[in-house]
Amino acid sequence: MRDFSWKVFAMTGDVESYLLYAEACSSLEQESDHAGEVIEDEEAEH
Repeated sequence: MRDFSWKVFAMTGDVESYLLYAEACSSLEQESDHAGEVIEDEEAEH
């Protein structure tokens, strides 16, 4: 989704496509941060 919205933005300059791209990037970062927290929690348990 992130790559698609970036390509649409790059080809058209559509602001809404850029906002969708930015939202997809931030949600990906949040998922990555959450995954890191889960790993740290699991390591702390062992």
